[in-house]
Amino acid sequence: MDKVSVVIVTWNAESFIRRCLDSVFAQSIRNLEVFVVDNGSSDKTVEIVKEFPQRIHLIENNENKGFCFSNNQAIGKAGGDYIFTLNSDIVLEYNYLFELLDFLKVNSEVGMVQGKFMRMDKITIDGLGLQLGIFLRLFNISEGKPDAPEFNRPREIFGPCAAAALYRKKLITEVSFENEVFDERFFFLVEDFDLAWRARNRGWKAMCVPSAVCYHYRESSNHKSGFRQYLSLRNRYYLLIKNMDFSFKSIVRIILAILFYDLPRLLIIICVNRAALKALSDVREYYPQLLKKRYKGTVNK
Repeated sequence: MDKVSVVIVTWNAESFIRRCLDSVFAQSIRNLEVFVVDNGSSDKTVEIVKEFPQRIHLIENNENKGFCFSNNQAIGKAGGDYIFTLNSDIVLEYNYLFELLDFLKVNSEVGMVQGKFMRMDKITIDGLGLQLGIFLRLFNISEGKPDAPEFNRPREIFGPCAAAALYRKKLITEVSFENEVFDERFFFLVEDFDLAWRARNRGWKAMCVPSAVCYHYRESSNHKSGFRQYLSLRNRYYLLIKNMDFSFKSIVRIILAILFYDLPRLLIIICVNRAALKALSDVREYYPQLLKKRYKGTVNK
């Protein structure tokens, strides 16, 4: 029987973690191993996790190591045939993992999946997967729209949001670079786009399976908006440098994105957040390492 390794990263998540874990252990599939990586929580998160003895592998860090590093810690110890990354502010319906596994078993070319993310009001779409839009803008499909029958059909997506994503272990092995599944330089934000793009460059497809439903609070990170803005800006360029090919079509697309999206956005951000300049400095400093992490056989789909 296939085993699923569940990986949950926590940081001051006492408001969410109990409901999250209850929904994991209520899943209709039973062959699970569950890892919780806590990043130095100062609230009661660890105490709550320890109320589930012998059911959870708990890894405690003394400080916030970031989503990427912490997921890699657990994935390195995971023994499952599939890796399920889960945010602490997600509540799963009982058949969430069953629906995703069932889909993967009959679609061998698909290596990564997510379900339908709903807001906690249970009527608003939180996301149906990651997508690259015009001007290479990063977004969640159908975010903020009222739920409707049109959202109940499986669809191909660019990649799954790592808040509740299931990956084949084979895919994880193929995309890892020097034992990193998620690029730890990203810290958090856009890291799931990066993982998905690396997988797509190796021929894997991603799908949204809306028969699997979960509910998302979207309040687990606790980071200030200025810091999130800095990471979002910096990690966008990390992502593009690592994964875009150098074809004529891609170069034209990048030039248009810079002229009509990045420059106007950057000018606005610099006026309100001086950390934007640090983001650009980080990109310049890390540029040689980003090139080393590029997949030499890149084929954009």
